[in-house]
Amino acid sequence: MKLTIEDKAKLNNGVEIPYLGLGVYKSAPGSETYNAVRWALEAGYRHIDTAAFYKNEKDVGRAVKDSGIPREEIFVTTKLWNDDHGYEKTLRGFEVSLKNLGFDYMDLYLLHWPVSGLRNDSYRALETILKESKARAIGVSNYTTSHLTELLSSCRTVPAVNQVEFSPFLYQKRVLEFCRQNEIQLEAYSPLARASKLSDERLREVAGHYGKTAAQMMVRWALEHKIVIIPKSTHKERIFENADVFNFEISEGDMEILDSLDENYRVAWDPSRIP
Repeated sequence: MKLTIEDKAKLNNGVEIPYLGLGVYKSAPGSETYNAVRWALEAGYRHIDTAAFYKNEKDVGRAVKDSGIPREEIFVTTKLWNDDHGYEKTLRGFEVSLKNLGFDYMDLYLLHWPVSGLRNDSYRALETILKESKARAIGVSNYTTSHLTELLSSCRTVPAVNQVEFSPFLYQKRVLEFCRQNEIQLEAYSPLARASKLSDERLREVAGHYGKTAAQMMVRWALEHKIVIIPKSTHKERIFENADVFNFEISEGDMEILDSLDENYRVAWDPSRIP
């Protein structure tokens, strides 16, 4: 699939989200997050993903403002943390995040986790936020097919995005297919498996076919599956490296090899444990 760093996926409400974004999970508040966002924007990224839980929304907002790039050209996502679930608390949590970022609106607002007993009330609040045009799109994160099935049975607005852990070593094909069937864009966090699999010989061998690094192959693999991807780094050279994936395509045979690497390997907590 031919792509450029400017290419975007069209969500189910017509809003467009850049395929490549920068994740800032565990990026320290202050200069570390600020610099990472500035470097990403310098490298051509136009999509930044943060969350209330990360405690660095203010730094993301400041970096976006200081970049000089028009606000409407940068797609920013944040997420509601578990402590703020429930209809009224969700509305308040959203306003806190909006204030922290210093924005007039959010591009995408997600429920960070499917909190039992409260998640549907929280999603109703997201629908209110969307209706009031305070967010351009809404969605969920860490939702399994069972969580999505429950939500789709009661919601008025089909979530635009489901953000989940996804990599060649955690190829959640069932979730991907379910999302496609229901016009939900899948978005991958920890697409590099937090660098824990970069020495895999099979991955490195395929990367050698293209003169690319193992990390670049993991990024490109997700893009070939038309998945929005938010690799995280606070190092300038790696931020640029992760973006240098638009000058080649992976062959069908090599995609089959990469697809076969799945071993249900997780670096984050398994949401299937949440009833």
